[in-house]
Amino acid sequence: MKAVTKQNRTGTVQVVEVPPPDLLAGGVLVETHFSAISSGTEIATLKIGERSLIGKAQARPDLVRQVMNVVRTDGVKTAYTKVMSRLDSLEPLGYSCAGVVLEVAPGISEYRKGDRVACAGAEFAHHSQINFVPKNLVVPVPPSVPLDAASLTTIGAIAIQGLRQAGITFGETVAVIGAGLIGQLTVQIARAAGCRVVALDLDAGRLEFASKLGANLTIDAREPRAGEILRQFASYGADAAIITASSPTPEPLQLATTLLRDRGRIVVVGDIGMGVPRRDLYEKELSVALSRSYGPGRYDDQYEEQGIDYPIGYVRWTERRNMEAFLQLLESGSLNVAPLLATRFPLDEAERAYAHLRETGAYTAILEYPSAERPEPQPKEEKSSKAAPRKELLRVSCIGAGSFARDVILPHLATAKGVLLQSVATRSGISAEHIRQRFSFERADQASNVCGSPDTDAVFVLSRHDTHARYVISALTSGKRVYVEKPLATTQLELEEIIAVVNAQASEGRRPQLMVGFNRRFAPFSLETQKFFSQRNEPMLVHIRVNAGYLAGDHWTHDDGGRVAGEVCHFVDWARFVVGSSIVAVSASALPDGVRYHGDNIVATLHFRDGSLANLVYLANGDRKVPKEYFEVFCEGGVAQLDDFCKLSLSRSGKTSENKAKRDKGHSRELNLTLKSFREGTEPPIPFAQLVEVTSATLAIRQAIESGSSVPVKGME
Repeated sequence: MKAVTKQNRTGTVQVVEVPPPDLLAGGVLVETHFSAISSGTEIATLKIGERSLIGKAQARPDLVRQVMNVVRTDGVKTAYTKVMSRLDSLEPLGYSCAGVVLEVAPGISEYRKGDRVACAGAEFAHHSQINFVPKNLVVPVPPSVPLDAASLTTIGAIAIQGLRQAGITFGETVAVIGAGLIGQLTVQIARAAGCRVVALDLDAGRLEFASKLGANLTIDAREPRAGEILRQFASYGADAAIITASSPTPEPLQLATTLLRDRGRIVVVGDIGMGVPRRDLYEKELSVALSRSYGPGRYDDQYEEQGIDYPIGYVRWTERRNMEAFLQLLESGSLNVAPLLATRFPLDEAERAYAHLRETGAYTAILEYPSAERPEPQPKEEKSSKAAPRKELLRVSCIGAGSFARDVILPHLATAKGVLLQSVATRSGISAEHIRQRFSFERADQASNVCGSPDTDAVFVLSRHDTHARYVISALTSGKRVYVEKPLATTQLELEEIIAVVNAQASEGRRPQLMVGFNRRFAPFSLETQKFFSQRNEPMLVHIRVNAGYLAGDHWTHDDGGRVAGEVCHFVDWARFVVGSSIVAVSASALPDGVRYHGDNIVATLHFRDGSLANLVYLANGDRKVPKEYFEVFCEGGVAQLDDFCKLSLSRSGKTSENKAKRDKGHSRELNLTLKSFREGTEPPIPFAQLVEVTSATLAIRQAIESGSSVPVKGME
C-alpha cells in the first residue's frame, strides 16, 4: 500500500510503498477514502525538519533534555548514535481521515466490515491507504455525511474541545483569535451553539472568509483599537476568547486580555508564547485554560489503545464523543465545510499538496485515495547472487525495530557474515520500510507473514513485551529458529504454552532452537567473575543493585508484567549464570507505589538448590547520575565487585586485582554465539531449561510480592 511520510532530517515529503498494518486486538482496519492535511500542525512539523540541528534543538528543547540525559548516563557516542538514528528515520503524516472498515478485531461489536467511519490520532489515522485504528478513535459516519467532509472530523473535534473548555453558553460573545482551519471551524461551531462570534486575524482574506462562514464581526488583529471596536459590538466585551492562532510570541494572549470583559475566559488551542504580564490578567481577574487536542482521553493509553472508556456520568465529552458531535453538526447542516474541501489532490501527489499549502496558505488539502484492496503477499524472487544454500547463508527476518533493536541488534545482524536480512515487520509499515532501507533488508512485510515465510530460517522477535510469546509460538510452530529479546513471556500461562510447543516438537524428533536476549552473562567481566569462583566448595552470596531510574506512569514498559518481567529478568539470569545452580524459590518485597512509582522499587531474594542466595535490589527512586548496575559476589574468602560493566575488582587472600575496560554488556558475544548455533543447528548458548527457569523465577517475584511469602520456582517437568 502507499503512505505519506516525512524524512526527519530534511522535512521532505514522500509517498512510499509500505506493507499494510496487521489487525491488532482492540481495533479495526480501515481503508482510507479521504484524509485532511492540517495546514497548521503538519506544515509546522515539516518546517522543523528543514531546520539545522541547532534550529531543531531550539524548536524541541524537550528532546534536547532527553539527549543530555543519555550523554550523562551512556556517553556522547551513544547519544550521537541515537540522535542520528532519529534524524534518519521516516515518520508518518496525518491524523484525520475517513473511510470504510475492512476488518474488525475479535471482541469488538461496535463495527462491522463495510461501515463508514472517521478516524483520529497522529499515531493511527495517517495518510495511508490502510490504517489500524483502536476502537475509541473511530466513530461511525452518518449516511447523509459524505466521507470527504468526515475526513475533517478530528480537526473539528479540536475546535469543539476548545469551545467546551471555554464553557460558552447561548448568547455569549466569543472572540476567535486566528482564522486558520481550526479557527474557521470554531467560528461556525460557536455560531451553531447560539453565540455571537468575532473573528480576528492578520490576514484580510481569512477574515473575509470567516465573515462568509458566519462571523458577526471581523477585526484585524493588528488594530490598536481592537478592544474598543469589539465593545461597540458587545458593550461588555467578549465573554470568552479562543486562541487558535500559532505564534512564538505571547501577542495573541495579550490581545485576548484587551477583548474580554471582567472575569472573562481565555482558552489556548494554538501553540503560542505564554509570557503575559500578571497585571494584564489580574486587573480583570481573567482565567486561562489550555485545550488538550480532541478532548479527554487524548494521550491516555488506556483510553486510546486499550479501549477503556470514561463513564459518561463523569466525563460527558471524551475525544470520541467530540468527534461524534462534529459529525452530528455536519448531519444537521449546521456547518458549511464545502469551501474547505475544494482543494484536492490524489494520494500520489501528496508532495504537491503540501507544497500548495505552503505557497498559498490554503486552509487544508484533501487527499483522495484509490481502492486499497489488501494485497496478497507475493514471494519476492531472490537474486541469484543471494540464492545460497541454507548451510552457507542464514536468512533472518525481524519483527519489531525499536530503539534498542536499531542501535544494537540490527547493526550487528547487518554486518554479520553468512547472514541475509530477509524481511522486517513493525507495527507501522512506514517504520518497517525505513528499517528495510537503512539495514538493507530484502523487503518490508507484515508481522503476520514473517513467522511462516518459506524464505526465512530464523526469526528475531524484537517487538514489545506483550507480543513476544505470541510470535515465539508462531515462529517455532513454523519450524523457525527463534531469538527473542527478553522477556520470553510475561505470564506463567504464556510460558507454559511455549514449553508445550517445544516439548511437542522434541517428541517428534525435532530440535527447536530458541534463544532469549539475556546478554549480561556473556559480558567479559561476567565470564571472569564466574571463573574466579569456579572451584568453590560452599554456597555463594550474590548482591545485585540496579539503579534503574524513574519512568513515568504512562511508559509502555509498565504494562504486561512491568519492569520486573521486562528488565529484572536480566539480573535473575546473571545470578543464575554466576552461581551455576538452579533457582528453587523466590521471596520478595516492594516499597508502596503511591502516585509516583509502579511496582519498580523491589528487593528479591533468589534461593538456589546448592544453598546459595542472591539478593536483588531494583530501584526507580534513585539518582540517574549514580551508575546503574553494581554486583558483588562473596564466597570462600573471595570477593568480586563489578561496577556497571566498566570495572571489575577480584579480591582473595588479601590481594586485589582491578580491571577497567570500555563498558561491554555482552551483546556482541551473545549474538555471535546465537547466529553460530542457528547456522550449525546446535543448542543455543543458553539451554532451554535455563530460559524456562529464569523466566519462571522472574514471574515468581511479582507473585511473592503480592502474597508476602516465598514462591517455589517451576522449572522444566
